[in-house]
Amino acid sequence: MESIKNIQEEIVDEFSMFEDWMQRYEYMIELGKSLPLIEEQYRVDENLIKGCQSKVWLHSKLDGNKVIFTADSDAIITKGIVAILIRSFSHQEPQAILDADTNFIDEIGLKEHLSPTRANGLVSMVKQIKMYALAYQAKLN
Repeated sequence: MESIKNIQEEIVDEFSMFEDWMQRYEYMIELGKSLPLIEEQYRVDENLIKGCQSKVWLHSKLDGNKVIFTADSDAIITKGIVAILIRSFSHQEPQAILDADTNFIDEIGLKEHLSPTRANGLVSMVKQIKMYALAYQAKLN
């Protein structure tokens, strides 16, 4: 399994290939389309992330000692953002998720190119991912 840091570096490299933000947005939309679909039973209010302008559902489960995330959004850019986060943090151990930093988000320049509400949503998504990891870590101990 690749480390979170390696995956994040790959994402930074991919984004650095694009010359402008229109191309990066298009790439994010493509990433969103490749997001493994969340099962209908998890598209429920309790899986909605608070603080997001658009609807974002995030579901997690513990498989052995790895956290598996699935997600969906009703907005295409947001779906791309959550796809990037899931790629980074899914199939990782809870402690690795808790220890991981999210500087790669700044490195690809995501926050500064998002509207303030989307940037807040991004922070809420990261918080939720870390909260799931914290709960699973407590279960494993």
